Amino acid sequence: MKIHPTAIVDPKVELGEDVEIGPYAVIGPQVVIGRGTCIGPHCVIEGRTDIGEENQFFSGAQVGILSQDLKHKKNLVGRTSIGHRNMIREHVTISACTMTSYDDEHRITSIGDNCMFMAYTHVAHDCHVGSHVIMANCASLAGHVDVEDKATIGGLSGVHQECVVGKMAFVGGLSRVSKDVPPYMLVDGNPACCFGPNTVGLKRNGLDTLQRSQVKQMFKIMFRSDLNTTQALHEIETVVEESDLRDHFLKFVRESIRGITK
Repeated sequence: MKIHPTAIVDPKVELGEDVEIGPYAVIGPQVVIGRGTCIGPHCVIEGRTDIGEENQFFSGAQVGILSQDLKHKKNLVGRTSIGHRNMIREHVTISACTMTSYDDEHRITSIGDNCMFMAYTHVAHDCHVGSHVIMANCASLAGHVDVEDKATIGGLSGVHQECVVGKMAFVGGLSRVSKDVPPYMLVDGNPACCFGPNTVGLKRNGLDTLQRSQVKQMFKIMFRSDLNTTQALHEIETVVEESDLRDHFLKFVRESIRGITK
């Protein structure tokens, strides 16, 4: 381990092999840091925070910090879980979950594997971010937001509390997202609207021509027909060939609480 002499590391911290901690970093007592993780200068890691292997935190990142939620009880410590091989750039903030009582032990702010959080992005309390997610500079998630795997959120965009951003979806920069973003789709604007399949993202994630054609077919039925959402779901189930893509899209829309971005 390489710990700079100016870093403040609580003796109770659990550190894996080959962990590096830079100058003036502050690591709290209930933190666990996995093998090969690098904590840059002036980072603050607090709360009950469990960090996996080979993550990289750049200068000024603040992780597991007290949630920006007035309901949080000051004597309780929130939880944060971060997976493996994530890149967390300068001044990213990731809040721990909100704790209102000891009955909130099930709560957690979680991040998967292989994500990239560009400078000044914010992940609020009780968010759940999947794997291979990209958040561009200054993008922000409000509390209780879920982001599914391989989604991309453009710079300076904001996602409203309790929204869900679907798998392989793309949120354009400067967007205001106040409803759920359907899987595989591209949304943009203030307020955000759905403009079509995330064609580039689908190709990059290895979807073949037939799979992309299915997504395009679902887009036309859901967003460009005269059918309401219930009718469109029935039409997709009837005319689109069964596949994991179709089933996930149908399940996502049916389970949406805030409604989907159209």
